[in-house]
Amino acid sequence: MKKKQWQGWGPGEQAEQHYLVQPRALAGGGDVRHVSEFLRASGWRDKSKTGGPLFMESPDRTVRVAYDPYVLPGGWTIHGRADGASGEWSAHLGRQAPVEIVAGLTDALTRPRSAHAPNVWAPLQEQNWHTRFEGEHYVATSPDSTAWMQYRRNPDGTAMWWTGAQDKQGNGWTAHFTPNTPMHLVQAFSTELASPDPVMRPRGRVPHSAQIRTWSVSVKPSQLSTWQQARITAARAATWARNSARSTRPRTTARAHAAGDSTRTRR
Repeated sequence: MKKKQWQGWGPGEQAEQHYLVQPRALAGGGDVRHVSEFLRASGWRDKSKTGGPLFMESPDRTVRVAYDPYVLPGGWTIHGRADGASGEWSAHLGRQAPVEIVAGLTDALTRPRSAHAPNVWAPLQEQNWHTRFEGEHYVATSPDSTAWMQYRRNPDGTAMWWTGAQDKQGNGWTAHFTPNTPMHLVQAFSTELASPDPVMRPRGRVPHSAQIRTWSVSVKPSQLSTWQQARITAARAATWARNSARSTRPRTTARAHAAGDSTRTRR
């Protein structure tokens, strides 16, 4: 029996071969637009130069996200400016860091912090990662030993978050975060790092590694566009909701101060 074709596909639209890749940490970099389009839909400014590396800035100009594949070692740089609550911080991720895992951190930059205290190790432990002390370092390793996350304390007193993935052939990536990187961002990153869900890569973009598992799938371009647009639409909706809440918030504090000043003047 022939499968009935979904009528939503465009006329003459041909399916393209893609692959689901697992574990996601070894899937390769992926499409940078997975990160950049979400940030743009969340109100971030795209300050990239034509033909140059990606460079985006948060609406309040306190955080910058850059991706430069044209230099060695290249990759992602995320920099946060010092403010009243925390000091300056930065994160650096290699070019082969999967965009889905990078987006764990960058998506979190667009959302308010949770009221709950962050726990970087909880998402890893929930996925049965092995956590332990190794000297001065606290380490988590994935069940297949291809990915890790560490909080490192060096002999000179410095510390940092160090993470990454590597197969037996030495292919992979590393990343490090300064110790004052906001913990909720590191937790958002570790959540995506530990996720068991596979990620999708087009034919020709799947790394050659004995440590990965792949499943071939046929995908229509319209399907890919729909999935990508759903992510962008969600970002726009969340941004609109936050902006609306700010604009309708009553200014009771300002009025109270004004009333107090008026009373003192009449005296």
